[in-house]
Amino acid sequence: MSNQPPTTLDLSSDVVALTVQLVDFPSQSHHEGPLADAVTAALEAVPHLDVTRRGNTVVARTQFGCSERVLIGGHLDTVPVNANLPHRLDGDLLYGLGACDMKGGVAIALTLAAELNTAIRDVTYVFYECEEVESVHNGLQHLVDAAPQLLQCDLAILMEPSNAQIEAGCQGTLRAQVSTSGRRAHSARPWMGDNAIHAVAPILDILNAYQPLQPIVDGLQYRESLSAVAISGGVAGNVIPDACQVTVNFRYAPDRSAEQAVAHMCELFAGYDVQVVDNAMGARPGLELEAAREFIAATGAVPSAKFGWTDVARFAQMGTPALNFGPGNPSVAHMQDEVVSVEQIRSCHTALRSWLRPACSPERPARA
Repeated sequence: MSNQPPTTLDLSSDVVALTVQLVDFPSQSHHEGPLADAVTAALEAVPHLDVTRRGNTVVARTQFGCSERVLIGGHLDTVPVNANLPHRLDGDLLYGLGACDMKGGVAIALTLAAELNTAIRDVTYVFYECEEVESVHNGLQHLVDAAPQLLQCDLAILMEPSNAQIEAGCQGTLRAQVSTSGRRAHSARPWMGDNAIHAVAPILDILNAYQPLQPIVDGLQYRESLSAVAISGGVAGNVIPDACQVTVNFRYAPDRSAEQAVAHMCELFAGYDVQVVDNAMGARPGLELEAAREFIAATGAVPSAKFGWTDVARFAQMGTPALNFGPGNPSVAHMQDEVVSVEQIRSCHTALRSWLRPACSPERPARA
């Protein structure tokens, strides 16, 4: 097995072989340039695609003249190497950095982009940078901000690892600091002060007593949650503290807007200082759409709600429903022994291909 990383991609390869190429192609966040170069070159060689590159994000679009356009996307970057390159195959299992999150999904999208020179839906393929780091660097968000026309579609599918099942939409996530204040004093004379840490007890009572909603959104049941994820306070070992903050994470269903989530937090913690430090709204599943219904039929999967936040939420900013669908168990993402099932790579590829081009669909001649 060669330890030399590849410099080009062969999109005519079998989808599993292409996954191997991608896993062995290092692309840590902020260092996706060589892989983006290879993706751009490979896609520009496909006659039926119009290719646009912005930074290290690559967009390829078909122009078949269909009445519907769908988007299939995946991120090129991985977390840092952890003695898990190059790849290793063990029966049905492919090990290696990014195998699960999400080189397998990217391989499927690249294979579809190259092989489908006709389809019953136009397709936009997006391969973007910096998903694994701060949102300010996210290539998909850069497109939302600067070139939203490239992302316009009727339904978006992100190849997030989901065990080859459909996880529809996603929850919103809000973090806020709920603060108390007091008065400093020497800890030998605590009655002279007002202990801000002791004052957070009612905040914790609110969290312990909270009954989360379990709303039905587009036919799927979500479950909201409210959790303390950090607490900070204290001045010194002999000082009564005059300030304390409890960081609260609110995971909310996609039928709430970001503003409604903030209002809910302020209502729950009325009388306290509530400072929102992060708020990303969720995405509705959109399962009532014909394209989504046909996609469910093609996969044979029973959709479930996504308990967590993914980049599908960025499509909610544009009013576009979105799904997560990709090979790999998300619980092994970022682990040293990250792994993806070869069978899941093949089954996801087959499902998407049959959804986009049924077996009876004729091939188009290559565009000059």
